[in-house]
Amino acid sequence: MRHLAADKYEVYSAGVEPSRIHPMSVLVMNEIGIDISQQSSDDVNDYLNTGIDIVISVCDHAAQTCPTFPGNVQRIHWGLKDPFHGWDVDETKLPDYRNTRDDLKQRIQDFLSSQA
Repeated sequence: MRHLAADKYEVYSAGVEPSRIHPMSVLVMNEIGIDISQQSSDDVNDYLNTGIDIVISVCDHAAQTCPTFPGNVQRIHWGLKDPFHGWDVDETKLPDYRNTRDDLKQRIQDFLSSQA
């Protein structure tokens, strides 16, 4: 979202169970020219009172457990397939990460088109 619409949206990335950025995610994003190696995995609770007006969840667990943001917040859920198979870098799993990346990119593009 930052790569495609940082001029229109202030984008935050957070989770209900934050940990770290998976090295396989870094690899597949680098393939399309996006460096996420310095990104962090933040706790969604850190953003509750920041005036966020759109919350997009990308996994079913997050959709069910995400706290309620105050105010008039548009909630969108995209049930993406989680490519996680452990923390090892396993090139045989790259297609799973690529599929999730491409699915997410398409959904972001569709969202941006619907907002225009």
